[in-house]
Amino acid sequence: MSGPVVRVRDLHTRLGGVWVHRGLDLDVERGEVVALVGGSGSGKTTLLREMIGLGSATRGSVELFGCPVASSDPHAVRALRRRFGVLFQHGALFSAFTVFENIAFPLRELGVLDEDLIHELVMLKLAMVELQPRHAPLMPAELSGGMVKRVALARALALEPELLLLDEPTAGLDPDRSASFVQLVRLLHQQLGLTVVFVTHDLDTLAALATRVAVLAEHRILAQGSLEQIVAMDHPFIRNFFAPGRQRRDAPH
Repeated sequence: MSGPVVRVRDLHTRLGGVWVHRGLDLDVERGEVVALVGGSGSGKTTLLREMIGLGSATRGSVELFGCPVASSDPHAVRALRRRFGVLFQHGALFSAFTVFENIAFPLRELGVLDEDLIHELVMLKLAMVELQPRHAPLMPAELSGGMVKRVALARALALEPELLLLDEPTAGLDPDRSASFVQLVRLLHQQLGLTVVFVTHDLDTLAALATRVAVLAEHRILAQGSLEQIVAMDHPFIRNFFAPGRQRRDAPH
């Protein structure tokens, strides 16, 4: 495949009469781990949702793998959705489903796999996120915050996607569980050759995971580059966001 995995051009988004994005452009190349950072209300999660077709821009285009996310062809949209996986901020597990059923859900949606193969694949995905077969029958309410993240990640990887999108992947985790989860994502990125886009407010997660940082401010991508390049930029928002005295593990917003 040639060209970027994610291509956003001239994106304008208006929500409730307020402009969130105005002329936003962004490319994500194969194999990158790109962090989207910005202040509260800067449109980070909105942009992530538009990348996967859960939100519609007022103007502009979003393409994944060279295909428009807003395609009118249902077959094209279905094929595209098999090529990416999403981990939502709080896991978004189905509360009435067991761990096994949550991970099996996208596999069953395909409608082409028998139950023996689904069982084998679910066990494989559990092992991939460092969980045990004994966790499969548990309900989401019985899981710790870190386990919820891992089960949600296993579900996001169920269809073996090329692109992984994470919304605040370490939000709500204590420092040890956060570091462990970041290490897991880094390992999977290397082993599976994933392209990763993630939203974060956490500077530790940012420093440990991102190969490139894209700063959302003033309704657009204000700056992008390595963390070192971004921190060195002389802009009021960037100076404040990356201020040396800023607490690393502040509360989610």
